[in-house]
Amino acid sequence: MTATEPTYRSAVPARLDRLPWSRFHWLVVAALGTAWILDGLEIQMAATIAKVLTNEGTLHLTSGQAGATASFYLAGEVVGALVFGRLADRWGRRKLFMITLGIYLVFSGLSGFAFSYWSFIVLRFIAGTGIGGEYAAVNSAIDELIPASHRGRTDIVVNGTYWAGAFIGASAQLLLLNPNVLPENLGWRISLLAGPVIGVAVWRLRRHIPESPRWQLTHGHREEAERTVDEIERDLERRGVQLEPIGEDQYMEVRPFKQVSYRQIATTMLREYPARSVLGFTLMVTQAFLYNAIFFSYALVLGKFFHIADQSIPLFFLPFALGNLLGPIVLGRMFDTLGRRKMIAGTYLISATILAVSGYLFWIGALNAITQTILWCIVFFFASAAASSGYLTVSEIFPLELRGQAISFFFAISQLTGGVIAPWLFGRLVGDGTKPTPLFIGYLVGAGLMALGGLVAAFLGVDAERRSLEDIASPLTAVRVRAAEAAEKVRDRFGPGGEALAPPV
Repeated sequence: MTATEPTYRSAVPARLDRLPWSRFHWLVVAALGTAWILDGLEIQMAATIAKVLTNEGTLHLTSGQAGATASFYLAGEVVGALVFGRLADRWGRRKLFMITLGIYLVFSGLSGFAFSYWSFIVLRFIAGTGIGGEYAAVNSAIDELIPASHRGRTDIVVNGTYWAGAFIGASAQLLLLNPNVLPENLGWRISLLAGPVIGVAVWRLRRHIPESPRWQLTHGHREEAERTVDEIERDLERRGVQLEPIGEDQYMEVRPFKQVSYRQIATTMLREYPARSVLGFTLMVTQAFLYNAIFFSYALVLGKFFHIADQSIPLFFLPFALGNLLGPIVLGRMFDTLGRRKMIAGTYLISATILAVSGYLFWIGALNAITQTILWCIVFFFASAAASSGYLTVSEIFPLELRGQAISFFFAISQLTGGVIAPWLFGRLVGDGTKPTPLFIGYLVGAGLMALGGLVAAFLGVDAERRSLEDIASPLTAVRVRAAEAAEKVRDRFGPGGEALAPPV
C-alpha cells in the first residue's frame, strides 16, 4: 500500500451503522439491487431463446452454437467481474456501477440487432462483462452503505431478486416467443431489449447514489466522506430523527493509500484469512453448481422425461422463479436475528436434504411435471436464500480495500465451475430421457455438495450479524493505536469459528 497523506481519525463507519432505516436506504436498494433483476432476466432470456435461434427464420444456429451463446455470456460475466472488481477497489464503487450498467445497456440492446452467430456472441460476451462487473461494484456499495443491523437481510433479499428478473423474463417470453403473436425473427430480438429498458430507468436512480464514504475514507478523501454522511444525517434530522452521539471509542484511525497490490491480496486472503477463504470458496462453488445444474437442465427434463411441449415450458419456470424469490424475502430477516452461521448452515443442509428426497422420487417414477416443479420450488425456497448468503459472506468477511476483488474472485471461480461444468454434465445425464438413474446420481452429487457447504458454514462460519464491517475485518489502512488490542490480535490470530484475523498494521 502506498500512503497518500498522514494518518487521521474518523467515525464515518460508526455513523453509517447507527443510522435508522430511511428513504436513503430504500433508494440504495432500488438503484443498485436491480443488478440481479437484470442478470436473472438475461439468463432466462438466454435459456429460452436458444432453441428459437436454431430456426431457419432466425439466426439459424446449430444446437452447439445455440448452447455456446449462454457460455459466452457467462464467460463475459467472469471477465467483467475480475476486471471491474479490481477497478471498483481502485476507482470507487460509484464510478464502476455507472460504467458497468452503461456497458450492459449498450451491448445487450445491440445484441437484439445481431445478424450472425459471431456478431451475436461478441455482443453477448461484452454485455456479460457489464453484469459481471455489477456483482463486484454493487455488492460492495450496498454492504458499505447499509447499517449493520439491516445488512444481512438487505443483501439476502437483493441477491434473491435475481429470480424476479427470471420471472419477468419467463412471463414476457410467453408472448414474445409465441409465433402467433410476433414473427419469430422479431420476438427474440424484442425480448433482448427488455433488460435495457429497465436499465435506463435504473440509470436515472443511480445518479443520486453517492460514493461509498467508507471507500472515500480509506482512499484519502476524508472530507468527501464526512460530507456524504453529513448530508444523510441532515436529511434524517429534518424528518425529526434523533441520532445517538458517537463515542470516542467508535473512532477509527486511518492511513489512506492508493491501491492494494496483487501480492497483498494473496497474502491477506491466503495467509491472514485462510479459513474465510475456504468458507467463501465452498459456499460459492457449491451453490453455483446446484443452480446451474438444475436451471439449465430443467427444460430438458420437462421435455424429455415429462414430454412437455416447448411453448409450455416457460409456464413451469414461473412457479420455480417465484419459489426462489420468496425464500430470501421470508428468511432474510433471520440472517440478522438468528445469525449468519445458523441460517447459512441451515439453508444449505435443508435444501440438500429435500433435493436428495426429490431425486429419489424422480428415480422411482413417482413424480410428474407438476409435482416435480412443486418439489423444486420447495428445494429452492431454501437454496435461494443459501445462494444469496454465499454472496453476502464473501462481501463482508474481507477488508474493505479488497472487497470488490474478493467478490469478483469467488464469483469467477463459482461461474467457471458451476457455470461451465454443471450444465454440460447434467445435459449429458439427461440423455434421451429414457434412463433416470444417471440424473438421480447427479441430483445426489448436487445434494452432497450443498451438504458440504452447510457443514463448512457450521464450522468455519463468521458470526457477522449486526456487526460493523470494520469489526468483522479491520481495514488494511486502519492503524491500531491500542497496545492491548494489538497484543490480543497477535496472541489470538484465529477468532471464533476459525476465521483468521488481520494482524496489526
